[in-house]
Amino acid sequence: MDNELRKRFNPDGSLLRRQQLRMLELLETIDAVCRKHQIPYWLSSGTLLGAARHKGFIPWDDDLDIEMLRPDYLRLLEVLPHELPANYALQTHETDPHYIFIYGKLRDKDSYLEETNSYDRIFRYTGIYIDIFPLEKAPYCLAWIGGHMQGQIYNQLNNRKLKESTLYKRIRRIYRFNTRVGFPILRFIARFFPGKELRHSFGTAYFKPRYPEDIFPLAEMEFEGRNFPVPHRTDAVLTKIYGNYMELPDLDSIHPHYNKLEFYK
Repeated sequence: MDNELRKRFNPDGSLLRRQQLRMLELLETIDAVCRKHQIPYWLSSGTLLGAARHKGFIPWDDDLDIEMLRPDYLRLLEVLPHELPANYALQTHETDPHYIFIYGKLRDKDSYLEETNSYDRIFRYTGIYIDIFPLEKAPYCLAWIGGHMQGQIYNQLNNRKLKESTLYKRIRRIYRFNTRVGFPILRFIARFFPGKELRHSFGTAYFKPRYPEDIFPLAEMEFEGRNFPVPHRTDAVLTKIYGNYMELPDLDSIHPHYNKLEFYK
């Protein structure tokens, strides 16, 4: 079955397969840095599903996700820029002032990717990337509030009538308020909730919980011919996110996340 899916979606030499292999190179760089500095991380979401079901990328998948606890994420942001080759860039709001997300990306500078949501039209770095998601303890209600707060930025981006200078000022103002005032307040309130649920850090729209007992201690699983860290109860994690994750979706309804993809090297 996997061979048939590969022939249909990502045969060797296809644009998608080239993208996947470039993302794999980015992952290998992160993996080496995390192992060197003893920073725990794991494959997540569709990437984890691909490892469990296909031993690599889901044949039609055009992104790659990893997760880590927020303190480890902050450590990674400190060390990663010093370990990167010249053709890679860590993308956060600090390295790219018009970047709007609260999680980081590792970008490849030797490519160009234009996403369908067009938010990246204002970004400094626009190459192939992998997402680096921090997790922290947060009840659903607070996570939802954080997502709504950050959603105000998307509302600005969707307003095509705004002048560029006005758009940038509003984005920076909202982002700084959220990260310096709003999210710290939500973090403080979250301390009074005894639950163990981990969620993507305040400001994302991804609310599905993760549970420490499913994740730790980390295990390893094959992904594209190499072993990478995964939750030790991968089946439990994937079932809670996707249900019957071994069942394939409607293959005729699959669409890419990008409008345009180019390789410079």
